[in-house]
Amino acid sequence: MTSLLALGILLLTAFLLLVVALLTRNSTPRFREIPALTRLVRTLGLSVEDGKRLHISLGHGSLLDERGGSAFAGLAALRIITEKTSVSDMPSVASAGDPALGLLTQDTMQAGYQAAGVEELYVPTTSRVTGLTPFSYAAGAMHIASNENVSTNIMIGHFGPEAGLLADISDRDYVTLIGASDNLAGQSVLYASTQDALIGEELFATGAYLGAGTSHSASLTVQDILRWLIIITLLGGAAAKFVGVI
Repeated sequence: MTSLLALGILLLTAFLLLVVALLTRNSTPRFREIPALTRLVRTLGLSVEDGKRLHISLGHGSLLDERGGSAFAGLAALRIITEKTSVSDMPSVASAGDPALGLLTQDTMQAGYQAAGVEELYVPTTSRVTGLTPFSYAAGAMHIASNENVSTNIMIGHFGPEAGLLADISDRDYVTLIGASDNLAGQSVLYASTQDALIGEELFATGAYLGAGTSHSASLTVQDILRWLIIITLLGGAAAKFVGVI
């Protein structure tokens, strides 16, 4: 029964995403302001002008479990960031803490260069697997943040308490930190360490705010629809329980 319910929710979500994407494909999306994402968009232009590098940390989430959602959100953001900074003298660099995610990181960055029409400028070593455990990954990412002329650390993915190490090195080197995690411990660390932390499902809005495409914009509308459906279901169940129907 649980599997059927999960399948039903998945099919409903896919149907709503398709319908909303078709209805809004020719319209300009309008989003509420999220300070961290506003600053991220501004950072992309400033990094090219200042000759500084952006470091995108995708965390150590596996693509084969529930942590994969945040990893794919990070990859969507990486694709747009790479395209917009590909012509910089100091192109963006990405780090991951999972082998499969590391391979996808390379492929995503190469796709960004292709979209910008400068595929010949792509250097495979700009995307790296810096460690296979949470803290070894953080240690390798810290080295990038402090030694490769980085102006902004962008953390989008699965991070736990080790996020504090990256937050600390960013603070010591006066590097801007923009962070998002699907892990409660990671969210707590980032919220306490930076003014530009993304909370909750704001992590999955990154692609839409960066202009990743209609499907990303439509996903935000679908999130709101599903949120209201859950609220209505909870209120309906409470009302039914109150009047003695169930």
